Amino acid sequence: MSVSPVNIGFIGCGQISGPYLRMCKQFEVLQIAACADLMMERAEAQATQYEVPVACSPEELLADPAIQIVVNLTPPQAHYEVAMAAIEAGKSVWNEKPLALNRQEGQELLAAADEAGVLVGCAPDTFLGAGLQTSIKLIDDGEIGEPIGATAFMLSCGAEHFHPNPEFFYRTGGGPMFDMGPYYLTALIAMLGPVQRVTGSARISFPERTITSKPKQGTKITVEVPTHVAGIMDFASGAIGTIITSFDVWATQLPRIEIYGSEATLSVPDPNTVKGPVRVRRAGEDDWQQIELTHGYRDNARSIGVADMAYALQSGRPHRASGELAYHVLDIMCAIHEASDQGQHIKLTSTCSRPAPLPVGLPDGTLDK
Repeated sequence: MSVSPVNIGFIGCGQISGPYLRMCKQFEVLQIAACADLMMERAEAQATQYEVPVACSPEELLADPAIQIVVNLTPPQAHYEVAMAAIEAGKSVWNEKPLALNRQEGQELLAAADEAGVLVGCAPDTFLGAGLQTSIKLIDDGEIGEPIGATAFMLSCGAEHFHPNPEFFYRTGGGPMFDMGPYYLTALIAMLGPVQRVTGSARISFPERTITSKPKQGTKITVEVPTHVAGIMDFASGAIGTIITSFDVWATQLPRIEIYGSEATLSVPDPNTVKGPVRVRRAGEDDWQQIELTHGYRDNARSIGVADMAYALQSGRPHRASGELAYHVLDIMCAIHEASDQGQHIKLTSTCSRPAPLPVGLPDGTLDK
């Protein structure tokens, strides 16, 4: 399938922009036209390193009529403002996760995009990598029988021990659920479909944290969001899922994700990566079987969702890491926090389509046969 490149521009040239810029170049459907940042030196540095033709201000990028997709890699607190500016400029927008800080912002973005006739997409797109696509195929092929339940665990000791600027992890829009939860929830939805009802418990374990990474070693952080969050989800399919996300755990031996079926258990790889291992242990067997990966994109997959959006713009088909999916994830995260505050189950008002699996056997750099 021959394609015409879609011009994309990056707003936000921080740490995550490198993997995106590097991977974008592998897709024939993407043409990087410009990168922008409030700090011009960062935009210029990334433009030089990744051979991007233009480094400019965000305002200049948004005013460029040739750019069709804005890749919004700003901090979570700026996601809504930048995405809305892109939509108002008549451009489709890809947000880093989360889609927005709250439901109202998320709803406004989707409504504005619908009115403007543009698309909204959102990270994570790691579920389009080899590990999770292989897991999805196993479930769809009936290899584990009927999915009955799932567990997901993201347990760490916090970003202040490795990130150079970790403060935003502990502000509104951060915390383990909003920062890392999207990887796990998106993967679960891609495998099991949408969620109907949730409950949960959450706490701020340590109201103040000390940065041990450089260059801000010794700086104190006031924590604004829960740092240990446990949720229970009732999927529309009937499966029941458990998720725990924490920045308060020094060590763990728990798996990342497991799916429990009527005929077997599926061990799913880290949803923040795109490779394996994928393992299955069937009823009556004494050991796990490692499954050969069935799909491509086994290394860095940042921007695979941007490429999928570009194909969707050209063909009119749905894109997989959609705003609908990202809003459902946002709704789940908000509801788990609210369930803890209110001491009750919360029935979700949102839903989404389960993303279509990728075809097997795609050539590198393509997504559509």
